[in-house]
Amino acid sequence: MTTDQAQTAGEPDPGVVSVPSPFPVDQTVERLKNAIAAKGLTLFAVVDHSGGAREVGLEMNDTRLLVFGSPRAGTPAMVARPLLAIELPLKALVRADDEGRVWVSYLDASDLGARYQVPSQLMAPLSGVGALIEAALSG
Repeated sequence: MTTDQAQTAGEPDPGVVSVPSPFPVDQTVERLKNAIAAKGLTLFAVVDHSGGAREVGLEMNDTRLLVFGSPRAGTPAMVARPLLAIELPLKALVRADDEGRVWVSYLDASDLGARYQVPSQLMAPLSGVGALIEAALSG
């Protein structure tokens, strides 16, 4: 399935890219954590949305948000456009849908750059999320 097909199969939203994972949520999260570490990026947090829901007696499909990045890559873009800081650090959402398929979704750096009018050369260091996710999900 291509990214375009995945986007329409998931929940299409301009600027959000969703790709299918061949692995369960836990394994997808671990693979992403390993890929983030291998690139020398900082994993700031893993937010377990579904775990939080369970703690208050609510049901939610398995959903985790990884928050990661590099101050060296993101700071120049945030200095140029301070409101970009509301979108950074980078994030990858790992979730299971109602059919049990697992998706990884992230914000496209070029869309963020256009939304906040950040010069493309400042957004370039943030544009590798797709390749990072692809590498984590292959093999």
